[in-house]
This record gives sequence, structure tokens and C-alpha cells, in this order.
Amino acid sequence: MSTVYDCREADARAAGLTAARGALKSGRLVVMPTDTLYGIAADAFDGSAVTDLLRAKGRGRDMPVPVLVGSWNTIDGLVQSVRPRTRDLIRAFWPGALSIVVQQAPSLAWDLGDAQGTVMLRMPLHPVALELLREVGPLAVSSANISGSPPATTVTEARDQLGGSAAVYLDGGPADHAVASTIVDLTSDRARILRVGAVPTAEIAEVLGVTAESLVPGAS
Repeated sequence: MSTVYDCREADARAAGLTAARGALKSGRLVVMPTDTLYGIAADAFDGSAVTDLLRAKGRGRDMPVPVLVGSWNTIDGLVQSVRPRTRDLIRAFWPGALSIVVQQAPSLAWDLGDAQGTVMLRMPLHPVALELLREVGPLAVSSANISGSPPATTVTEARDQLGGSAAVYLDGGPADHAVASTIVDLTSDRARILRVGAVPTAEIAEVLGVTAESLVPGAS
């Protein structure tokens, strides 16, 4: 049975974060608000929980689960090598709606799906999400919906789709922007935008010192 906590109320927020922390540490799933959409979360280092997350969404291992972090510095332990352009994007857009795909550190004992040595990372700009991440560490988080269905912009929409798959639902109110993050692939020498989202292409291009056209796959 799952429980919903209204994190707009101080006492309920404290109780919800405590319940979420306990659920995640025991291998269960939690639905949480972010600055973009609601997400369903598992301990990133708990392979069984990540498998449960994929099962709850009806999603295969061919679509690996992204990871959310609670600080800039967390990335140093997760990435094989943090290049200057990666630092530049983090400083410019984190916390915020930019996801970066990088080569993961080879020593990491996690299984996020068939990621082929890469990981997608983001630091969300939401107080509830950040507090939870800083308490429990990196979380594997995917949008809180059944694969192929509309993403959840409220906790009610998430619960209608996922039901008892999540032990705890943290209600942060309607998603502020309800637009998915922009995804930038930094795994090769040429940065590429894999998904246009909340952060405009032109702003990313300016930080990287390249043209917006060069970031679009297939551009010359």
C-alpha cells in the first residue's frame, strides 16, 4: 500500500521525506516532484529496485534509467573523466533542466539498463527533490508514467498510472514547467543534443562556444 505526503505542508513534508528515505533504502520505489515532471525513483545502486522501476513503467532495459544527483560535486564519483565543457554546462544550468550523457566511472557497481558504459545525469531545481537526494545519494529516476503514456505533471496523475508500484508519493504540487529536460550527449568530441527540452539550444551553444546548428544530429 502506498502513502501520499503533501510536501507543501511542513510536517507532512518532513514525514514524507523520512518515509521516502526508508523506502528507498529498503529497495522500494518513490514518486517525487522535480522542476520538470514527476519522477519515479529507486536507489541507483540497487539493481533489483531499478528492475522494479523498469517493470512498473513497462519499459525495457534498452532504455536505461537516468540518475539524479543532489550537488555538483557528486558527478566526480560517477564519471570517468569530467571534461571542461561538462563543468561549463553544469555551472551554467545545474540545478536545472539540463541532462548530460557522459561516460560513467568503470568502477561503479550499478545496473541502470543497457547503458553501454554511459549514464545520463541531472541535478533538479526542486527543494523536495534536492533534500531527498542529499539525504540518500544518487537516485535512478524516470518519468512517473507508464511507458508510452503522458508524463505526470501532478502526483494524482502519477498515482493513477503507477498505483501501488511506488511505496511513497511526495506531492509537491503541479509541476512548475511540465517540460522535459534538454538532453546533451557529451560522450564524444562533438556535443550533440539528443532531445530538445526546457533549456534552449542557443543557450547551450553559447556556453560551449559552438553554433546551435552543430548541436543538432545530422547537421554538417
